[in-house]
Amino acid sequence: MDKKICFITGANSGIGKQAAIQLAQFGFQVLIGSRNRERGLTALTEIKEISKSDTVDLIEIDMSSKVSILSASKLIRERFNKLDVLVHNAADFDLSRKQPISSVDGTETIWATNHIGPILLTNSLLDLIKKSEQGRIITVASQGLMMHPRLTVDLNDPEFKTRKFSVPMAYYQSKLAQVMYTYWLAKKLADTGITVNCIRVTNVKIDTKRYPNLSSLMKFMYSIKSKFSISPDEMAKTYTYLATSEDVNKTTGKYFNEKNMIVDSSPYSKNEKNIEDIMNLTLKYID
Repeated sequence: MDKKICFITGANSGIGKQAAIQLAQFGFQVLIGSRNRERGLTALTEIKEISKSDTVDLIEIDMSSKVSILSASKLIRERFNKLDVLVHNAADFDLSRKQPISSVDGTETIWATNHIGPILLTNSLLDLIKKSEQGRIITVASQGLMMHPRLTVDLNDPEFKTRKFSVPMAYYQSKLAQVMYTYWLAKKLADTGITVNCIRVTNVKIDTKRYPNLSSLMKFMYSIKSKFSISPDEMAKTYTYLATSEDVNKTTGKYFNEKNMIVDSSPYSKNEKNIEDIMNLTLKYID
C-alpha cells in the first residue's frame, strides 16, 4: 500500500516540526517546508532521528514569494503523483518589527506569508490533492482572534500602507482571512471529497531564541505567558488528528481547537458577502 504524503509548511521548528515527527511516526511520507535551507536540513535530521523514519524530505519554500512557491510546487509535482495532506503552518509573526516589510513581490510580508502564499500554494498543488483517495487541506488560525471579535479585513489597505502598522493586528487580520478562506474553499470543493478545515492554535510555548531582536520586556512577557501555554507537541496532535483521523474524513469547512473540538468564529467571518469580498481581493494578488 502506498504511503500517504503530507506537505507541512514552516516545519523546521515549533508546531510544524512536531507535526512532522508525529506524521512520520504515523507512517506518512512527510515533506517539510522551510524558507532557510540550513535550518531545514538541521530539522530534517532531527525529525528523522526522533521519528525513526527515513521517509522525510526537505522542500525549500518562501511563503512570501510567488516564484519560490511555484518552484516548490513544481518540484513536488515532478516527484510525487499525489498529495494526501497539505498543512499551511508557516507564519510570519515577528513582534520586534516596527514597520511593514515588503516581500520580493512587493507585498507586505505578513499578509503575503500568512494569507496570499497559502492560497497560491493550494492552487498550485490542487491537482495532486485531487488524486488522493481523500485529500485534506488544513489551514491555521489563532485563538488570539477571540480577543478581537469585531476585527475585519481592511479591503482598501490590507498591507498597512496608509494606516498604523502593528504586527499583532497584521497577523490577526491575515489569520481572520485564512478562516474565511477555509469556509470559501470548503464550499468550492464540496463535490470533490477533499476536506478543508482550520485549526485555532492556542497559546503555545515558543523558543524566543528564534526572535533575537525581541526586547527584554517582550522576552519577560513571553516567559510569563509560557506558564499558561501548551507545548508545540501537544498542539501538533490536532494537526495529526485532522490529517489522519477517520472521524473527520467527511468533515469540511470547520474550525477546530486544540482539543479537537469544533468551535465557532466571529459573525463577520461567516458572512457570505464578507467572504466573497475577501476572496475577490485575494485573487487579485494571485492572478
